[in-house]
Amino acid sequence: MGLLAPFILTVLLVWVAMKIMKWSASVRALDSIKGPKELPILGNALDFLVPPDEILGVMISMCRKDSPMTRFWMTKFKPYVVLHSAPCVEVLLSGNKALTKSSDYDYLLPWLGRGLLISTGAKWFGRRKMLTPAFHFKILEDFVEVFNQKSAILVSKLAEKATGEAFDIFNMVTMCTLDTIMETTMGLSMDVQRQSEIPYVEAVHKISSIAQDRQKKLWQQWDWLFRLVGDGKEHDRCLKILHGVSLTTIRERRRLYAASSKSDNSAPEGTKERLPFLDLLLKYSAEGVDLSDEDIREEVDTFMFEGHDTTATAVNMTLYLLGSHPQVLAKVHEELDAVLGDDEFISSEHLTQLKYLERCVKEALRLYPSVPIIGRVSAQDLVIDGKLIPAGTNLMIFIYLLHRDPEQFPDPETFDPDRFLPEQIAKRHPYAYVPFSAGPRNCIGQKFALMEEKVILASVLRRFTIKSLHRPHELRMMGEIILRPKRGVMLKMWPRNN
Repeated sequence: MGLLAPFILTVLLVWVAMKIMKWSASVRALDSIKGPKELPILGNALDFLVPPDEILGVMISMCRKDSPMTRFWMTKFKPYVVLHSAPCVEVLLSGNKALTKSSDYDYLLPWLGRGLLISTGAKWFGRRKMLTPAFHFKILEDFVEVFNQKSAILVSKLAEKATGEAFDIFNMVTMCTLDTIMETTMGLSMDVQRQSEIPYVEAVHKISSIAQDRQKKLWQQWDWLFRLVGDGKEHDRCLKILHGVSLTTIRERRRLYAASSKSDNSAPEGTKERLPFLDLLLKYSAEGVDLSDEDIREEVDTFMFEGHDTTATAVNMTLYLLGSHPQVLAKVHEELDAVLGDDEFISSEHLTQLKYLERCVKEALRLYPSVPIIGRVSAQDLVIDGKLIPAGTNLMIFIYLLHRDPEQFPDPETFDPDRFLPEQIAKRHPYAYVPFSAGPRNCIGQKFALMEEKVILASVLRRFTIKSLHRPHELRMMGEIILRPKRGVMLKMWPRNN
């Protein structure tokens, strides 16, 4: 016993010394990458204590124009490397060495669990493989009817605003996409566009804001302190609402599914033949896939989170840009008239023909990517642009800045849908444009999103002409989890005389 204590102490000291040496080596490696000046211990953490509409400006000012990537520290123990050039982004996204999401996503864990967005390793691979067929084009075609129905409600509400008086369209579009995702994901028809206050809707928005706040405020990153002086109580209140709706819906639809005497390809008794995403998961479960109610909730909540705000931003910013460029809007109107004619229903066949409208959406996503920054963490050392990135470093892809690289997009601030003509795409680096990420962990729902966005835009623009009232700098884009303009999207709108 007399020798045991010194032995344990020696082992402990050696372990601590090795950790310090490894940390010091990582610091030296990362400090070889260009970055802004930092404070001792705190690093650059204080630089991010700014309002949400200043985050993008802070990030842009940090990123060196003479370097394809930038290093900064959220305390000297939490390093970040920001990638903002296509070759660097390719190294990260094209391989399998950095498939784990960065620690910044941890603040979404209480809500989303380890669903497809946050899970990693074998769980992510299994879920991705299982869910991919749910987004096959033939299945997505079944949702076009829902897109049309929800867009028709939006159009009816906009008709009341189409008087030439200025109004903010942002929240109206957001309610439309939320209405859509609730029905396509959970089979719930809550008619959120016609109601002023819905606790579930408010909880979605509030918990997203809380998660964003925790990412940049050090004192909210420790759970105990978050609950003591942060928004812990409000966070838990939102969770109770969100999980309550999801789990209640899952259990009810599982009961219906079990009671159904129809074939495996049919919807549960009392529901439409079109299968919402939840029912597809129940179908997989009935066929032997090990999916508990909690497993299904993780995926349902993930798609609720990923599938409405992102789409709303894309639609809103496309409307903003079209309202600022009347010549482009005229071309969109011309295409809509030629393709849709007198058809009230916008079919999947129509969508494939609306090629100019699609180019407008893609160019809007270049200038205003719905998710401006995504994060990964490498499980092993990486070499990017000749620099060693130690394992465990948070790697961020600054999509907003990447899409403004003048070498890939000449005159990058100009809205030009023809950038997405096939011959123009062929000239660019394949990783210069990644609004839906890329590689193995690209967005599984990108086809769903583009179809929905095109239906909403076509439904609105075939009936109205618009004019935007903001200049780009007046939007004050907020670099949160989802990009959004601080001042909304102010438009004037009139019925079309066609």
